[in-house]
Amino acid sequence: MTYELALGSCGWGTVVDEDRVFRLLDRFFELGGRIIDTADNYSFWDEGATGREAEEVIGRWLASRKPADAVVATKLGAQPTGPKEDWPGNWEGLSAETVHGALDGSLERLGVDRVAALYAHIDDRTVPLAETLEALHEEVVAGRVERLGLSNYATWRIERARAIIEANGWTPVEWLQHRHSLVRRATRGDLWEARFNDAGPELIDYLREHEGLTLFAYSSMVFGAYAGRELPEAYRDSVTERRLALVGEAAEKLGATPSQVVLAWLMGGPVKTVPILGTTRLETLEENMAARELSLPDEVRATLDAA
Repeated sequence: MTYELALGSCGWGTVVDEDRVFRLLDRFFELGGRIIDTADNYSFWDEGATGREAEEVIGRWLASRKPADAVVATKLGAQPTGPKEDWPGNWEGLSAETVHGALDGSLERLGVDRVAALYAHIDDRTVPLAETLEALHEEVVAGRVERLGLSNYATWRIERARAIIEANGWTPVEWLQHRHSLVRRATRGDLWEARFNDAGPELIDYLREHEGLTLFAYSSMVFGAYAGRELPEAYRDSVTERRLALVGEAAEKLGATPSQVVLAWLMGGPVKTVPILGTTRLETLEENMAARELSLPDEVRATLDAA
């Protein structure tokens, strides 16, 4: 099963109202998109939000449109268990009990009996890795999940997880989700924040050697920076400036937009990558979906690879 682009759901049901969500999903499907990326805590950080809104509004769209081929991927483990101001100190984690209970809630909110993919959202190192992996495997066996993923896991933890899975004959991990784009954050933050850092050279090298894994890239459009929005402070350095300039030159040469160039770069590289689109505007969605038709010449790809 292959997909070129996914549609992300941060802010859905909170800062993005239901009418706009429905229009985005309708157009995404009209353009051939199928995979919807969500989580059981999107977007608890928005004012007045609980973190359940995105799954709930997706569930209402699914009930209304009844698409036969929607591919819904959700995540669990990072929902706050108390005041959001205390997060991440109070996130629910990845015990077996939490995995099973959180999936119960996701399926109810989505109005489905099964999801196409279930991710462990953030590595919980307070729980034995085997406990989490066995619980995820049990949900596949139960028929409530089609495939498994890990999100924001260090490369060494991914390798350890795969070894545990192989030793026990459990369901393999197929999808990984990380922050990934052509430009990367210049500042890394503390050890906790480092778990959300960009897919680095080690992970990309690992993925090159393991063809059974697919990388789903969140923040792939860097909050609209390729389209001219202000670049977040964490990304600002001379390397980013050089890469943005090269993207602009490539876009002009190819008669494309900078966002399309970056999406084509992500989709067409040696690592199987599915960019997750976070747009809330129909015109931007249409522009981004058109990147599927753009093939980068070898010399352009080589220039961007070396940037």
